[in-house]
Amino acid sequence: MRQQADIGLIGLAVMGQNLVLNMADHGYTVAVYNRTQERTDEFVAGAAAGTTVVGTADLEELVASLSKPRKVMMLIRAGTAVDTVIDQLIPLLDAGDVIIDAGNSLFTDSIRRAHRIEEAGLLFVGTGISGGEEGARHGPSLMPGGSGAAWPLVKGIFQDVAAKLEDGTPCCDWVGSDGAGHFTKMVHNGIEYGDMQLIAEAYHLMSGALGMGAAALSDAFAHWNSEKLESYLIEITSEILKYRENDRLVLDTILDAAGQKGTGKWTVIASMELGSPTPLVAEAVYARMLSSLKDLRVEAAAVLGAPSTTPAETPDVSDIRSALYASKIVSYAQGFMLLAAAADTHDWELDFSSIATMWAGGTIIRSAFLAEIRRAFQADPELENLLLDEYFSAEVTDAEGGWRRTVGAAVAGSLPVPAFASALAFYDGFRSERLPANLIQAQRDYFGAHTYERVDEPRGKHFHPNWTGTGGETTAGSYQA
Repeated sequence: MRQQADIGLIGLAVMGQNLVLNMADHGYTVAVYNRTQERTDEFVAGAAAGTTVVGTADLEELVASLSKPRKVMMLIRAGTAVDTVIDQLIPLLDAGDVIIDAGNSLFTDSIRRAHRIEEAGLLFVGTGISGGEEGARHGPSLMPGGSGAAWPLVKGIFQDVAAKLEDGTPCCDWVGSDGAGHFTKMVHNGIEYGDMQLIAEAYHLMSGALGMGAAALSDAFAHWNSEKLESYLIEITSEILKYRENDRLVLDTILDAAGQKGTGKWTVIASMELGSPTPLVAEAVYARMLSSLKDLRVEAAAVLGAPSTTPAETPDVSDIRSALYASKIVSYAQGFMLLAAAADTHDWELDFSSIATMWAGGTIIRSAFLAEIRRAFQADPELENLLLDEYFSAEVTDAEGGWRRTVGAAVAGSLPVPAFASALAFYDGFRSERLPANLIQAQRDYFGAHTYERVDEPRGKHFHPNWTGTGGETTAGSYQA
């Protein structure tokens, strides 16, 4: 009789295979199952040969091979496939067994699944995983949430395989109940969208407005990676900018039409539903959408004229670096605002310093920058916004001049910088004691009797004058329409 496995994994695409091998490296026996039997056989006989990985032919055999309480992880396409497998697993499992969804599921689906699985007497874990294929193999960031009773059962495995910081701290900890883990991963991905767009805008300005060649660009990003902007994305950008095949820069051969899988869009939708602004992520998502309209953009350039790439006033490299750095601070400030809003709405007790730790290693957004975010929330767990932290407020103030010069030169030179400009607009709006929203409220009340609050009366008290002399005193809150 073979040794019972510590955990089972369903789904042997590249991420699943690499995570299984990572678990095996740490001494765990892993039972695996894939809907296509050939892939299971090839994996067990190939990459997993000689390890503690065991193949199974169906879900019944997978479950039977597991030690109790059983732990079954799914790494399959998000959506209906996850519900289908859960339907198949529930009758096979016993009370106290754990179903783990490690895919990129929408957090509202995880909330629903957590309740359903718990009603069946089982435990649920919905965990975000970041780091891509390499991270899954050698140490990803894991962001688990769900049934609190499940955490002691999976903690050892999760923290063993997770990336580690220099002091040995695992980039994995319990996030919160039901969908908290997948929400945190979603916000991570939204921030990732923003980081990538900001880097792309810096690249566009330096290559277009400043005329810098690939070698100079690569050196600039490599330099930035040696200081406060040190990060995985900056590092690989430097590498991309010098990668050649047949003496040709590969970057120059790539069509300028960016794809997306939806997590950035989910972040923007969630921010709207929660009333927490993430305009930089929104601009990053829309920039990808605009880029995908390649044929239409080519047609528009012929009709409207292509933008100039030589503005009258050009920012220098240090100014562009300031714009990138300050915008990045704003982006993360917006992301943690969104996490706070979700925590309030869903009654999640999120530890922001812990989340910064989880993101600091193994993730696509891993960076030295996150150590300062960790410090800020450790110093003040009730910090309402990163821009109010002494360190970050000083950093943005110091970068502001170059940031403004960069955005101004880009606008004057017809170079689109939606993320830089959006971040700057948010920063200015955030620190404005008074905004023109009073006029918007007046307009809403004039045409729709939506009422408004007054500066000389307590918050929560609403007013509605008879603007036209014929509208009367009825307000929008007095009727259903």
